[in-house]
Amino acid sequence: MNSGSVDLLSPDDSFLVRSSVVRLRLRAQAELDPLHILDFSDGFLIKFLRARDMDVELSLKLMLNYQRWRRESPEISGCLSPRSVSALLDNGYHGVLPLRDHSGCRVLVYRICRWNPKDWTAIQVFRVSLMTSEVIAMETETQQRGVKVIFDLEGWSFSHALQINPSLARKISSVLVDSFPLKVKAIHLINEPIFFGPVFAMLRPFLPDKIKKRVHMHGFNYHDSLTDFFPTSLLPPEYGGEGPGLEGVCQQWANRLLQSERLLEQIAAHRTGDVTPAEPTARPDALDMRSRLSPQSLPSRSNSFLR
Repeated sequence: MNSGSVDLLSPDDSFLVRSSVVRLRLRAQAELDPLHILDFSDGFLIKFLRARDMDVELSLKLMLNYQRWRRESPEISGCLSPRSVSALLDNGYHGVLPLRDHSGCRVLVYRICRWNPKDWTAIQVFRVSLMTSEVIAMETETQQRGVKVIFDLEGWSFSHALQINPSLARKISSVLVDSFPLKVKAIHLINEPIFFGPVFAMLRPFLPDKIKKRVHMHGFNYHDSLTDFFPTSLLPPEYGGEGPGLEGVCQQWANRLLQSERLLEQIAAHRTGDVTPAEPTARPDALDMRSRLSPQSLPSRSNSFLR
C-alpha cells in the first residue's frame, strides 16, 4: 500500500486529518462566513476532505459547490423526508447492499421498474438518492472508499424519459461530479433499452472523462459481465448472485432511511447542511469492516454562496 493510500485511511484523530481540518475551517470561514457566524463541525469538514483525498483547496471548492447546489436546487435539497416517499421505498425502488465490495465501497441499487412515473416525479425519485447519499456520507469507511451504483433500467419507458429535462440532468450530474462529498467509483447500467440513449446523451456533456470511464453498460445479458466487477457472494440472486435478495435489501434500507427522518429533515433545514447525528450514523461500518469481501472472492476474469 502506498503512502497516499495510507493517508486516505487516516483516522479522524490523526495529525494529517486534524491539521487538514484546521486549514479547511479557516479557508471555509473566509469564503463562506466572513462574519464568523457559523462554526463548521469537524465531521462536516472531514467529509469534504476525504472526498477530495485530503486536498484542502479541492475540498474547499467542493464545499462551495455543495452550498451553491443546495441553494439552486431547493425543490430537491429542501425536502429530505423519507416519509414523503415511503410508498416508493416500500415498493423496493432502492436499496444498499449489506456487504461492501472487495475495495470497501458501498454498493447502491436502483430499480426503475419500481418507479411509476404516474405516481412519482423525477424530482421526488432523485430525492431518494440524495437522502441515501447524506446518510452514508457520514460513514467513515464510505468517506474513505466511496460508492458504486447499479442502475437496473428494466421497465424504462418514454414516460420516464419525458421527466428528465436538461435542467434536471445537469443537477443530477453535478451531484455525481462536483457538488456532493462522496467518491463515485463506478456506475453500472443493466437492462438498458435502446431508447435510454437520448437521456444518457443529455447527461454525458456534464460528465468529466474520469466519470465517463467509470460508466459500464451491460445490456440485457449482464449476468456474466456484472460478475467481472462484483463477486457472486455480494450480488443478489436477481442479478445472478448468492447474496441477500433485493426485496429484503430494499426493505432494510427503507427502514434505515425512515429511522433517519429527523436527521435528514435537520440537514434539509440547516443553512449549510452541517448537522451532527445524535447517535453515530456510521454504526454499520464495524460490521462492514469484518464482512467486506476479499479480492480473492472476485472471479478471475470564492465568494459567499449563502443567502
